[in-house]
Amino acid sequence: MEKKVHLQEIIYGSSDSVISRRISKWQTEGRIRKIAPRIYTSNFEDSPEEIIRRNIFPILGHLYPGAVLSHRSAFEFAPTASNQIFVTYKYTKKVQLPGITIRFLEGPGAVEGDTFFSGELMVAQRERAFLENLQTSRQTGANSKALAYPQLEDKLEKIIRVNGEEALNELRDKAREISQQLGMEREFERLNKMISALLKTRPSNELKSPLATARSMGNPYDPARIQLFEILFRHLKQLEFKYRDEKNITNEAYRNFAFYESYFSNYIEGTVFEIDEAKKVIATQKPLPARTEDSHDILGTYQLVSNRQEMRIVPYSAENFLEILQYRHEILLSARDDKKPGKFKDKNNQAGDTFFVDMELVRGTLLQGFDFYQALVHPFTKAAYIMFVVSEVHPFLDGNGRLARIMMNAELSAAKQTKIIIPTVYREDYLGALRRLTRNNDPKVYTRMLERAHAFSDTLMANDMEGFEEILRRSNAFKESSDGVLRIAEV
Repeated sequence: MEKKVHLQEIIYGSSDSVISRRISKWQTEGRIRKIAPRIYTSNFEDSPEEIIRRNIFPILGHLYPGAVLSHRSAFEFAPTASNQIFVTYKYTKKVQLPGITIRFLEGPGAVEGDTFFSGELMVAQRERAFLENLQTSRQTGANSKALAYPQLEDKLEKIIRVNGEEALNELRDKAREISQQLGMEREFERLNKMISALLKTRPSNELKSPLATARSMGNPYDPARIQLFEILFRHLKQLEFKYRDEKNITNEAYRNFAFYESYFSNYIEGTVFEIDEAKKVIATQKPLPARTEDSHDILGTYQLVSNRQEMRIVPYSAENFLEILQYRHEILLSARDDKKPGKFKDKNNQAGDTFFVDMELVRGTLLQGFDFYQALVHPFTKAAYIMFVVSEVHPFLDGNGRLARIMMNAELSAAKQTKIIIPTVYREDYLGALRRLTRNNDPKVYTRMLERAHAFSDTLMANDMEGFEEILRRSNAFKESSDGVLRIAEV
């Protein structure tokens, strides 16, 4: 009696008579089915298209040993949108399999540096793939064997962003060497022009990608953060937000509000004072002897947020946005020379396991992010957007959270809207919403959190400090988040 064997998902036809008879027997017994020339499967549940697609590379390696996964496929490792895979082989031909077209392109076999991928299938090394993608293609889009120039430029820009200019120069040197082996000297010249433009030794107008162009002009940016800013922008544009007119319009009320705006903003960052201590610092404009730097943090924040004229200043251009950030930061951290007040960070920073924008990408990311800001109209949306941008980029060594909230409230104050206070009890809601947007690309919790904080702040009547503090107490504002929740008190 023949021993029952477990059959693998893909079984290949063979010219060996013994194997051929065995396959015929299994097919007669209904244990396998044919899904393509020389390809059988024991899977009767999934469609031939699904089976071929997930096994395409082992199939290529078995049926076409020595073939080289090349051109765009050497970058994408997946069929194009038109379900094509590109392979360099000993002839030019199209082979149709269920759900996939294999485009064989006649060309050189593997050279030193190309690697085994699946079975006998090779994959083109990165330098070869760049050269192949710079060959002329009669097709366009998903039918083209080559990626578009902007896509290639973005890949080159990412090499600089991650590993520096030296890595790109190494790629160029290796590409020059193998271009002679492959007869791709013309393609190398195209690659060399791209790289030279990125390294600013050729005119930037030779580049087509916005990301690469920004790099060549000295303002490289973080594309993932720009995508995140766009997600927030689109979400904000879909919603309707309430106008909450500023009620604390007298100088005394504005300053009283500013005191707690400063107090809570510093508390969020761990600068904790007793209220009476903080009031003494503000009243005397002098730091407490034992806490000079912390006192100056309170003073710097208050100096900005209590100045109605200052808080009416909002950016009118991308460059002006950077100027405002730098001079406000210089005031904010004037007593902390080690934090380089007014200077963008010169080393990377993080909070927990969240890494902020690379120091080399700060300027460009802020400039690019400003485009979305300009397209927002409602003061709350502009406030929510600009606060997140500053917080997410973290452009300075310290003071980024406080500065982000100052920028937020300047938008509201300039539009004569109620400014936002984030009280101690709401700290974890605030930080959690920021993390969710950063890590999950989810702006809903962030906007709900900020809307609630705005509604709460709109109840704060600051004409009388005693009455103001009573509202804060009834709202649980001074409690830790573990001891209570924010209540919006009736006034």
